[in-house]
Amino acid sequence: MNLLRKLFQLSLLLLFAIDFIPSGLLAQTHEGWQASKETIEALTKARPEVNYYEEKVPAYNLPDVLATMDGREVTSARLWNKVRRPEILELFRENVFGRVPETPCEKSFKVVNMDKYAMGGTATLKQVEITISTGGKSLVIHLTLFTPNNAKRPVPAFLLIDNRGAVNTDPSRKVKSEFWPAEEVIARGYGIAVFYNADVDPDNFDDFKNGIHGILDKYPRPDDAWGTIAAWAWGASRCLDYLVTDKDIAGNKIAVVGHSRGGKTALWAGAEDPRFAMVVSNESGCSGAALARRRFGETVSRINTNFPHWFCTNYKKYNNNEDTLPVDMHMLLALIAPRPLYVACASEDLWGDPRGSYLSLYNALPVYNLLRTNSDIPETMPPLNKQVKSGRVAFHIRDGIHNMLLKDWNWFMDMADETLK
Repeated sequence: MNLLRKLFQLSLLLLFAIDFIPSGLLAQTHEGWQASKETIEALTKARPEVNYYEEKVPAYNLPDVLATMDGREVTSARLWNKVRRPEILELFRENVFGRVPETPCEKSFKVVNMDKYAMGGTATLKQVEITISTGGKSLVIHLTLFTPNNAKRPVPAFLLIDNRGAVNTDPSRKVKSEFWPAEEVIARGYGIAVFYNADVDPDNFDDFKNGIHGILDKYPRPDDAWGTIAAWAWGASRCLDYLVTDKDIAGNKIAVVGHSRGGKTALWAGAEDPRFAMVVSNESGCSGAALARRRFGETVSRINTNFPHWFCTNYKKYNNNEDTLPVDMHMLLALIAPRPLYVACASEDLWGDPRGSYLSLYNALPVYNLLRTNSDIPETMPPLNKQVKSGRVAFHIRDGIHNMLLKDWNWFMDMADETLK
């Protein structure tokens, strides 16, 4: 009887305690992350024409990532690599990011500055000029690279696509930013490189007359001609061309990292260039990691209106018409398989649809597992500030606004410790 009485008293205490746990915390514990009511209401008030409510997400059907265009089920790595993956790449080139022109060009590398005692002697700095030229025209991509001095062999490295400007990636290290925490990355035993996306192509609609478009494009441009994001991704591969030659870098262990529009770029760079050993997409949102068919936050129509230079002309056919798009972004993520892929979001960045980004990763898993990576994440999102990682995929949603912080980088490096080192 005493034991029964104690069990009864304990159950009452537990019920009493649950009554005083905030309902939001219970939701985080049992149902994974959910956007706060306050955030939804504030964002809706600011932009009432934008949907931030899950209950208003329309019903949708995703294209089958493992069904070929002629109706075959993809059941082997061979069929994926020989048929389905090339099909999906072509669909994204034709309908979303555009196609790189076949204009031949020359490239050259020049180390214009080296400091073997950077960061108080812990790192070596190299500043490299990557020159692209053809037909009497040329441009220079400025690459900054730090490598740890205490390494006994070539190290894995991160390449950041910088869409914020040099103030966030200062090679002198007089100005430091969590956006590119070079010291912390060096301390973890990695190299870290960065290039400014505007070196490759300006981030404005100039009718594709400047940047790499002004050098490689043929006019009139077809409707599947590459947009600016594809140009930045191409620029990331030109930086990779140099990095694989650097004796201090393990050329087969280079991760590409991007935030926001840079995150979209990192995904496309990783899809187009399988030499990237790992892809990190931070808060890439619409036309990045987030599913287009959800029409949550930023949409295809809005992104094409606000940034008409980012994608190919064909993409505009899907403004307010997402269900006819022959791809969705889970297929973009699947193009990274079987390489490590990290997708990250922020709790107040509903414009970028965190849930849609997670569902995109979840729906890319059939390809990862076809390629025997043993990747398995639940359909339910993880709680706030908790990394979910399995096989070759990882995800987190942290508290805060649209940004990339040291907290994010530490999680990225945790993943790299397991998959690159």
